[in-house]
Amino acid sequence: MTTFDNRERAFEEKFARDAELQFKVAARRNKLLGLWVAELLKLTPEEAETYAKSVIHADFEEAGDEDVFRKIYGDLTARGIEITEHQVRRMMEEKMAEARRQFFESI
Repeated sequence: MTTFDNRERAFEEKFARDAELQFKVAARRNKLLGLWVAELLKLTPEEAETYAKSVIHADFEEAGDEDVFRKIYGDLTARGIEITEHQVRRMMEEKMAEARRQFFESI
């Protein structure tokens, strides 16, 4: 193999690793968001785990975070929880930072 081939393969491997890490961090963020919402909704621990999984699955509907935002904001407002879009988006950012920190502390 040439040096160029080695560099190309290394770049592709790094891209794949980075994508996998981003996916894992996003899934962790979504679980943390789900548990936060479950607390606001006063769900039991079992219901909270189920709800957190539903938030993780909501992220597969479309690219980006809007699918997760719509789910949690919709669930909160449907249950009469007074919260602004800004507050939800801010919490999404905070939970992403927390998920990154937890993930990288665990490896």
